[in-house]
Amino acid sequence: MTAWERSRLCLLSLALAISGGCASTKAVQDQEAWDPIEPFNRAMYKVNDIGDRYLLRPVAVGYERGLPPQMRGGIRNFFSNIRYPITIVNDFLQGKFRDGGRDTGRFILNTTVGLFGFFDPATRIGLQENDEDFGQTLGKWGVGEGPYLVLPVFGPYTLRSLAGNLADSPLTPLIDITDSDVDIAWALWGVYQVDKRSRLLEADQQVFEAYDPYLFVRDAYLQNRRYRMYDGNVPEDDSYLDDMDDMDDMDDE
Repeated sequence: MTAWERSRLCLLSLALAISGGCASTKAVQDQEAWDPIEPFNRAMYKVNDIGDRYLLRPVAVGYERGLPPQMRGGIRNFFSNIRYPITIVNDFLQGKFRDGGRDTGRFILNTTVGLFGFFDPATRIGLQENDEDFGQTLGKWGVGEGPYLVLPVFGPYTLRSLAGNLADSPLTPLIDITDSDVDIAWALWGVYQVDKRSRLLEADQQVFEAYDPYLFVRDAYLQNRRYRMYDGNVPEDDSYLDDMDDMDDMDDE
């Protein structure tokens, strides 16, 4: 077991233990932001915002302007495909066996006929893309969200979504490649982050004009996570019901 694997296992165990303990806390945690370390989170948000404004966003703008839409679409399809085992495994963990079978077929078709996912023939024949992760699975199993967190570089999470990302990481080569291929893994992760950031450029003006950008980003993230956990069918008593269709690109990770 590598040092990264040992660290991930320890973090996952800690996150699950804490998040599991949150499942029986007040119902407000399921409907409102629970942000007990807001001063720390705001400080990390400012650090990340500086990095975004002066590094990631300019690179994403250049990426969008420099590459034709067809090439960007192919790159986006490729990253969606190499992460798709996460969706497949969590389909089955959530008892969505029909979706799991269809998503397995989608992955095989796009990996082979679609040339490692750069093309998307599966969608053309009706195998629509789904989006599942272990954070959503934990939510379906009754594990509470836990506190909201902002990590340096990696951005916003809840404790549950962080635990989910740690559990999902062996299923994608974006980070968890063998030690000999770690440079390739981080290169892939960097391109993935630039591509993902380019899809959020249209939302920048809303963030810049928000009275409190930190709260705007936090609430958008939590809304999107709940929307995805409920597969778009958010209960009517959930306070984050509105305008979820516009939040699909606001992700962890």
